[in-house]
Amino acid sequence: MPETPGILPPGRDAREVLAGLAREGGLERLYPDGPAARIDAVLLRRLLSAADARGPQGLVLALLVQLATALPLLAQTASTPVAEKALRAALEGQALLALAATDEQAGSDLAALATRVDLTVADGEDGAVVLDGTKRWVTSATTADHALVLARHRPGRHFTSFTWLLVPLGAPGVTVRPADTDLFAASGVGHLTFSRCRLDRGHLLGRPGRGLALFARNIAVERLASAAWGTELCRRVLSETAERLAGRTIDGTPLDRNPAVRQRLAECAVRVSALDALWHASRERITGERDATAAAVLKAASGATVEHVLSACAQLWGADGFTVGGIQQLRAEAALFGIGGGATEVVLDTVADRLVPLVEGLAA
Repeated sequence: MPETPGILPPGRDAREVLAGLAREGGLERLYPDGPAARIDAVLLRRLLSAADARGPQGLVLALLVQLATALPLLAQTASTPVAEKALRAALEGQALLALAATDEQAGSDLAALATRVDLTVADGEDGAVVLDGTKRWVTSATTADHALVLARHRPGRHFTSFTWLLVPLGAPGVTVRPADTDLFAASGVGHLTFSRCRLDRGHLLGRPGRGLALFARNIAVERLASAAWGTELCRRVLSETAERLAGRTIDGTPLDRNPAVRQRLAECAVRVSALDALWHASRERITGERDATAAAVLKAASGATVEHVLSACAQLWGADGFTVGGIQQLRAEAALFGIGGGATEVVLDTVADRLVPLVEGLAA
């Protein structure tokens, strides 16, 4: 699915691009029934493809999180004036959202997260809630206006022990630090610390106890979007690599005619084609039914495919791949596909839980 010319407005960062999308009606087309409902997955893929082609990859990441996860989650939970105002600003392209789920220690194990919100102080203190904890590797942490923060409101690993909050990133008690990395320029990735951050109850999103259920509903679409990005990234890199090798020769023979190179490129093309087919076969189940198993299969497949294709192509670029901004940097950034949105091992556990019905569903 090559980039559609003009589909992505110009902009140096996610905020400018989103403002342009809002002005041009792109957000309305992306959410034809409203952002709380189904997303147009094909249009989202075209937007991510255009962002990938333009670069940097951090821009793609910031757009993906805003469009596929943060904005829909806010739309599904905005029931107070504070949340509704933030939602309107986001839909008008005037506000950028961060999604803060991953904790300082828990990583993909969200049921173990330690970030906590005390709801009991509401009695007698103007309805205040108090947030404490740390969120790491948050996309748009340094550039967003608000963060959607997943926190526990009671101890234990029970599914109903967690809730979402809308936290202004300029609020007292909030510290924002950029992540110590040279990767993902324009993503605004950073770490958030909350120390006795006091908010009124209007910043609670949805009913307490619905946090993980809402996360599961929305992470399925994020995984679909991530696989779309991974497919487009692999398609572009594979095409650029083949073109480069066609222009280089050994003993007068173009490198892309070397039998070993041909085999490697063909294998990569087969893997990308399979991922593309799986994406198209899965997208309706994921956007319509929020099928967690289909999303987990797609996420695991995309992580493995991106790793294989980027590694193979990076080797074929030779020493030139180590230039600033070259394919070796892109390869390092592409490791995100096996980590972000749930590590490959975590999503494979989800697949294993549904193994028998999954494989039986493949029968003719």
